[in-house]
Amino acid sequence: MAAEAGDTPQHRTPPARCSFPGWQDADMGEDFAARSGGGDRDRRDPIMRLRDAMAARSAAGLKRTLHARSPDHDGLLDLASNDYLGLSRDRRLVEGALLATRMWGTGATGSRLVSGTTRLHTALETALARFADAPAALVFSSGYLANLSAVAALAAALGSGQRGPGRGDEPNGTAAPTGPASSRGMASARVLVISDAANHASLIDACRLSHARIAVTPHGDVAAAASALASRSEDAAIVATDAVFSVNGDLAPLAGLHRAARAHGALLIVDEAHAFGVVGSDGRGGVHAAGLAGEPDVVRTVTLSKALGTQGGAVLGATEVIDTLIDTGRSFIFDTGLAPACAGAAQAALDVLVACPGLAVRTRERARRLADIAAGLGFETTRPDAAVVSVTLGPPAAALAAQRLCADHGVKVACFRPPSVPDGRSCLRLAARPGLTDADLDTARRALTAVRTHVPQAAAAAEGGDRP
Repeated sequence: MAAEAGDTPQHRTPPARCSFPGWQDADMGEDFAARSGGGDRDRRDPIMRLRDAMAARSAAGLKRTLHARSPDHDGLLDLASNDYLGLSRDRRLVEGALLATRMWGTGATGSRLVSGTTRLHTALETALARFADAPAALVFSSGYLANLSAVAALAAALGSGQRGPGRGDEPNGTAAPTGPASSRGMASARVLVISDAANHASLIDACRLSHARIAVTPHGDVAAAASALASRSEDAAIVATDAVFSVNGDLAPLAGLHRAARAHGALLIVDEAHAFGVVGSDGRGGVHAAGLAGEPDVVRTVTLSKALGTQGGAVLGATEVIDTLIDTGRSFIFDTGLAPACAGAAQAALDVLVACPGLAVRTRERARRLADIAAGLGFETTRPDAAVVSVTLGPPAAALAAQRLCADHGVKVACFRPPSVPDGRSCLRLAARPGLTDADLDTARRALTAVRTHVPQAAAAAEGGDRP
């Protein structure tokens, strides 16, 4: 993702119909209709429509820009990246990537069902399953794609038991079947998907692609999930949740959600992107820490691009789950396999986690220190369960000003605005890692103190004043 990796767009209607500022349909006026010789407003110049929508986003403080950083994050203290264990430049991972590249080349050369499954990929899947105490694993080229298949393909299979992948390149060069037997069939009539209101964008998109009926429940509300399961008319159901939520950094009530799911015959799918490598005494993730690693009705998705410091994703689960995804998961079947360098680096990262289990504990301790600093300055913040600390400021303009001020004081932080967060909840997002020193924390304190002093909305929020 571009400017705000890990963003969590809220469950909303498509952006052009959203209620928050800057995303309403742009009113192009009648001038273009007159110039184009017609009065049909649905036939306006598409580029002008894009320009007007962009101008509206800019006016609302929602314009995104890309910044090409230097290798050392422009000389700033990095509290913005998702490199939770500080492994992305670790010598052992770099050597693992180089060794894999020398042996296997720069690319996987094809989709996993054609030529893109190497012995390196299957070795990584074995290592992931062993580390997480999972029956089996399946590697994808990103965590986003892993989530798409985990929800959409499993919902289709639960709805009918006989879905195919749909039209596309098949291993034998023929077109896959379409129509009633395809994965885009009638799952919506037979499956309910329950999604936490704070789930990541990839889970939200996966729910939409499932064609199932979707019930969005309040954040972390086990009772609401159980009620939706109990009152459903569908034969099958899925409960989908982040393990650690990407903005607030809090841990989902996984044990309670699993009890509700099992009581009502539902599958629990847990996105471990921000938990894997960080949660638990040895970093094996939220599901493992909750004692659910061996449960057959729990499916985990993980990313290799955060705590593991490389790129890619995976699904962990029962062999029946993995076989279903191989047979019907569109984002698995029709995508090129993970690059060998990423697979080699991921294996090296798992070796580091096994050899250094204290990394996860140290990361969480540093995150709590960051949260204590923010809270001590009077900011509304979260008590982190993993590496992420959120500092809520309110309006987008306040968060942008605070981000710039932090950079002026030597600290790089992430700035999250709608649709990544709800209206009035724009925030700074800080991410810890084990290598943060006490001096680094002092630098962070000075930067947040400057925000507290010089950003009016931040000062009002810290004083408990007119909070948006």
